[in-house]
Amino acid sequence: MQQLSGLDATFLYLETPEMPMHVGALHVFQMPPGYRGNYVRDLRRHLASRLPIIPVMRKRLWWMPLNLANPAWVDAEPDLTAHVVEVKLPRSARTGDGLAELEAAVSALHPVLLDRKRPLWKMHVLSGLAPTAEGCKRVGVYTQLHHAAVDGQAAVALANALLDVTPEPREIEVRASKRQKVFRLGMVEMLRGALGREVAQVSQLIKELPATMGTLTGAARTALGGGARTGVRNLTLAPHTPMNVSVSPQRAFAAVTLPMREIKALGKLHGATINDMVMAVCASALRRHLHHKGLLPRKSLVAAVPISLRAAGDASSNNQASMSLISLGTHIADPARRLAHVKAAGATMKSAMGSVRNILPTDFPSMGMPWLIEAATALYGKAKVADKIGQVANVTISNVPGPPVPLYMAGARMLTNYPTSIVVHGMALNITVQSYDQSLDFGLMADAAALPDVKALAQAIALAFDELRALPVPPAAAPGKSASRPARKRSTP
Repeated sequence: MQQLSGLDATFLYLETPEMPMHVGALHVFQMPPGYRGNYVRDLRRHLASRLPIIPVMRKRLWWMPLNLANPAWVDAEPDLTAHVVEVKLPRSARTGDGLAELEAAVSALHPVLLDRKRPLWKMHVLSGLAPTAEGCKRVGVYTQLHHAAVDGQAAVALANALLDVTPEPREIEVRASKRQKVFRLGMVEMLRGALGREVAQVSQLIKELPATMGTLTGAARTALGGGARTGVRNLTLAPHTPMNVSVSPQRAFAAVTLPMREIKALGKLHGATINDMVMAVCASALRRHLHHKGLLPRKSLVAAVPISLRAAGDASSNNQASMSLISLGTHIADPARRLAHVKAAGATMKSAMGSVRNILPTDFPSMGMPWLIEAATALYGKAKVADKIGQVANVTISNVPGPPVPLYMAGARMLTNYPTSIVVHGMALNITVQSYDQSLDFGLMADAAALPDVKALAQAIALAFDELRALPVPPAAAPGKSASRPARKRSTP
């Protein structure tokens, strides 16, 4: 048994029918030429061979007595016929690229909660797509994995175990292990173990409190000082938008792809990181979308941006992340000035968070927390508190580095990697971006009641990219640079 950390368990307590807490991705896979098999069966066989090296897919929850403390993970063999299922797309998917039908399928499947009696993951094979121009079959795969088990970086590590760099799956060496005894703990033993862990955590927090307070004070001064120098304030109440409401049980999903190579080239021209470029594209798209609807606030929108607390090389399956805030500059009409604003906001956030990263807790005392958080979450949603109070952020934007080369699963080549993530009360839109091969794949998950036109926002991201491409080259980068811009290529699933 391995008890969940405080951060991991919080994703369980926050989950309601209105707020599913699983993450995942929408993929399109291309079969090899002449493929005549059944991909659902092939995928199940592939997963069966990889399960020995993926512990997170072989564990289920074990609840503490009376739900007094965080649950634990215990070993459980998944029933692959229940975890890998086929979903047939409508006939319209047989013409065109089928992206609209795939987006609709994800919109319908995402609100369905994972079964907590089983390992917390599922794969939906979406069949019925039109073949490629060369006649190769294609299928969609929509994956779901509970956020209590992984964060963005842990999901990338899990994908590394599942996927291969060649069409021929690599051989996995599984070491034989001695059969272990199974111990069934009684209520007294479980409560004693949970209480002992609580005492140790409280003692550690008290011991670290003076240093923590000093670090937080220094970080606050750094944030205020950086904001004063640049004129950018990340720590402020966000303006109200249609996205900042209590969410419903329905979802709307949209996807868009931008060329990674050109994003890098443009970033280099303008002295911006890839993350700066992602933020700038999202900021411009949100401004365009809200302005078109006559709902653009005069004050800048604020993005909640996850930051990884994971040490280099750490591939453990858990959550090691926190949240920061970045002003998006949506109140600025000029795209060049807006990009400069986003760059300054990102730099201010990094300087403030640099000293804090090592003290932010991912585990904390949990005795009584299940009752408290679940009750508070239920009350917050039913009372629609998010509709009545100000929010610190308008939208969640996350940029997760992914593999730069083509990958394969069960012999099929992965063409797209659109992330699917979480929306919560008060923030009805989540934009998660992951790089893959030569692309940046954007997955936009929204509450269907708040943003039924999320597809239009995805199209605005493509237009925002065109806007960035049209920016004049800064004088310092001008010699020999303007002619070297690669032509834009739009990839399709």
